[in-house]
Amino acid sequence: MVYRPLTHFSSLFSPPRLAVCLLCGDMASHSGLCAPCAAELPCLHSACMRCALPLAAGANVCARCLQQPPFFATASAAWHYAFPIGQLVQRFKYRNDLAAGHSLAQLAAEHLSPGIEQPDLLVPIPLHWRRYWSRGYNQAQLIATEFGRRWRIPVDARLLRKLAGGDTQQQLKRAQRLRNLRGSFVASRPVDGLHIGLVDDVITTGATLDAAARTLLDTGAVKVSAYTLARTP
Repeated sequence: MVYRPLTHFSSLFSPPRLAVCLLCGDMASHSGLCAPCAAELPCLHSACMRCALPLAAGANVCARCLQQPPFFATASAAWHYAFPIGQLVQRFKYRNDLAAGHSLAQLAAEHLSPGIEQPDLLVPIPLHWRRYWSRGYNQAQLIATEFGRRWRIPVDARLLRKLAGGDTQQQLKRAQRLRNLRGSFVASRPVDGLHIGLVDDVITTGATLDAAARTLLDTGAVKVSAYTLARTP
């Protein structure tokens, strides 16, 4: 598979030149948001430690993960997929608003800092090559690059490859997504003994991360953790 070359990758995903808040238009900090707007983002404080599903305070694991644990060991998301996070993610993912993506990745890296349990390697969820060529970039790769820079963890954007384009996943239930993704990822090399950090933009059902994590475990990873910007209810 041949990817479109990103010879100026860093310039694609650089901080906004104008110090204007992406949400209100007021003066912004280095993150691209002003302090009041950043403080009002819907942080995900209580969630399932396995899949990041929002839970009531005090609960640690959701019923689904107790019955059928995912292949990834833990999942973390910085925010609820709610206003204005949902709108910023949509702008980043579908409208080429790389400034919005950069701001979200910067802020999420601060929220999700893995500490002493940090992975050995960060791996973004890949796009199928047709979608990559039509969009021009992989949003998960750009997020992983920012996470890796801030956490000082290497990033391998070519370790996983998506074999089939598949149908759009947005309107599918979890069981349908799992069937749709079966056998859809392949690893380019062994990852024996490594703790891999999978990076994506949003967790909806966890099916995509689950399929990718299974591939990595089958290729020798000892643990897979997931890091995303947001989690849907």
